[in-house]
Amino acid sequence: MFDARLRPLINPPLNELGRLVAGIGIGANTVTICGFAMGMGAAIAIACGQFLLGFFLIALNRLADGLDGAVARANHKTDLGGYLDITLDFFFYGAIPLAFAVQNPEANALAATVLLASFYANGSAFLAFAIMAEKNRLSTTAQGSKSLYYIGGLAEGAETIALFLLMALVPDWFPVLAWGFAAICFLSAGARLLIGVKALRKS
Repeated sequence: MFDARLRPLINPPLNELGRLVAGIGIGANTVTICGFAMGMGAAIAIACGQFLLGFFLIALNRLADGLDGAVARANHKTDLGGYLDITLDFFFYGAIPLAFAVQNPEANALAATVLLASFYANGSAFLAFAIMAEKNRLSTTAQGSKSLYYIGGLAEGAETIALFLLMALVPDWFPVLAWGFAAICFLSAGARLLIGVKALRKS
């Protein structure tokens, strides 16, 4: 929901940093993979109860997720880079709720399961429409320059980052936060489904 509003604020410094990183010979895919490694480190830290370390690694993972696109724009974007970016993002999004379930299954497992189900629904609506949009030659830059059609929703990257960081700061709130965000994700999935149906009826 806030991604499009934040883009004009975060893109200029990210693009400048991306040019610096590209200038020293580090590629976008390297940034993506390093960011993914930090995301998996965050999940391991949370599963072991090291929440502040998890918070720090989540922040680094998200910085890398923005930086890889900036590096790609400074060099040239590739289909492989886009594929790695979106796929490893979804791996990361699934790993954090799972980590909380592992850390305290009695308190967190059910809420984590519902949250993961909502991510599955939201991601399915998002990715399935991207495939159909490519087939029908639809495009948008509402969320910035992306490798695939990015259909907006109530629950996007900015909201998910804020959620994960808050969960790491106040882990005892995980069940409440997870149930609340799951409800938002299910609403977002439904809205994306309706938007997709409306758009594809015209094709």
